Amino acid sequence: MRFPARAALAAALVLGLTGAATAPSLADTRTPAATASAQGSAPDGKALRAAIKGLPNADATAALVRVGGTDGSWRGSSGVHDLVTGRKADPHGRFRAGSTTKIVTAAVVLQLAAEGELDLDKPVQHYMPELFPKQERDPEKRFEPIPVRSLLNYTSGLKAGDGFDDEYAHRYDTLDHRTVVASAISKGPENDPGDEQHYRNIHYTVLGLLIERITGDSYADQARERIFRPLRMRDTYFPGADLRIRGPHNRGYQSVKQPDGTTRLVDVTEWNQYDRFAAGDMISSTADLEVFTQALFDGEVVPEPQLKEMFTRPKLAPGVPEAMFGAGLQRMKIDDDTVVWLKTGSRYGYTNMIASTEDGSRTLVYSVNATDAKGKDMNPVAERIAWTAYATPVRLAKTVTLLG
Repeated sequence: MRFPARAALAAALVLGLTGAATAPSLADTRTPAATASAQGSAPDGKALRAAIKGLPNADATAALVRVGGTDGSWRGSSGVHDLVTGRKADPHGRFRAGSTTKIVTAAVVLQLAAEGELDLDKPVQHYMPELFPKQERDPEKRFEPIPVRSLLNYTSGLKAGDGFDDEYAHRYDTLDHRTVVASAISKGPENDPGDEQHYRNIHYTVLGLLIERITGDSYADQARERIFRPLRMRDTYFPGADLRIRGPHNRGYQSVKQPDGTTRLVDVTEWNQYDRFAAGDMISSTADLEVFTQALFDGEVVPEPQLKEMFTRPKLAPGVPEAMFGAGLQRMKIDDDTVVWLKTGSRYGYTNMIASTEDGSRTLVYSVNATDAKGKDMNPVAERIAWTAYATPVRLAKTVTLLG
């Protein structure tokens, strides 16, 4: 099915949610490779500047963008650090990375598979039988064996676990991710493993527990030792139950409805994300995520045989819509010649994305301080950034095909 280009892009990227306006602060630092690229393949700095111009506005208070790859690079930032002082946004600020965390989790799991420490075809029940109590009295709650691979590609059949009904009211409270897992398993399966693909945090929450079981170490330590430290990702860490974002960061705001029907922006920078765990608890920066994205697609993080898992979409049951995700990454076709693999992530006050063509010719990392970060539609500022980063004069005249 064909869609208008911008609408299809927005649909693809949704998966993954007062102060005086000031002039945007921009840094256009193209590399020689970008300047020398022929036929318009270099990032369009003028269009990218326009995409993030005019912040803060009703949609976002700041935007940090890095476009890279072998075709050239561009860096830009816009907006404000906070709405109280109105000072310029810090282009090196840290932020809540949301579900881009899942790609780090997938990478650790695939490293363990490459080392022979776990088998992607073995059921998670083999490694953690205690998570799945015997449910012989209620056949509807009995799980078939769930291969580890089906957790990676969101086809495990697990339902979402229960959380706080009013997340904002409980933003300072701690919810144990193990409690969320127990809640999900107690509901029984939604479908047999491999039959359907449903994007949910629960798959990667269980994978985080599996990493801890296999290694005898904490998930956060494994991510740090295997990925953050080797790649020198000094801004990236897991806060656990810490409410704060340590180090330099721009404030996050969320539009909240009031009892009288009006809305106001609420500072949501401080928030306990402990329950998000291996599915979305990471704090990072655009610089760190760019390093990670480029290293991942260059084959420096996960060995080639296992890296293919990220680019392999599972075959689902007959009559079920085609899978959109491989092992964590989502596939999006830009035109007849270009496929982009990406992962979005949102927490209140922040919406982010990492993306790359499979050959690494064009990477994109952005973080937008969105006022609707958990909304059902894609944030307009984020949409403009993503569209512009992967648009060329040829692609602008075409449509985007959304597979799945």
